[in-house]
Amino acid sequence: MSIVRHWSREVLDGRGYGDYQSMGMSGGQYDILREVVDAARAVRRQGTRNVDMLTERQAREGCTAWYRSGGPGEGPWR
Repeated sequence: MSIVRHWSREVLDGRGYGDYQSMGMSGGQYDILREVVDAARAVRRQGTRNVDMLTERQAREGCTAWYRSGGPGEGPWR
């Protein structure tokens, strides 16, 4: 979760995207990152200031769901 949170802040602050591997992420984490960033940008356009809470919550929920079902490895994450 922390890597998704970190890169979502970087991207939202205009410090760019990269290849997910160069960011040290798995494909699943990168998918979560894109969803988080898209949602945060939509909220910013509406004038909401507290984007950090949104990105934190969505990163946590996305990673929890991804790893609960086993994610990229074998078996569920606990």
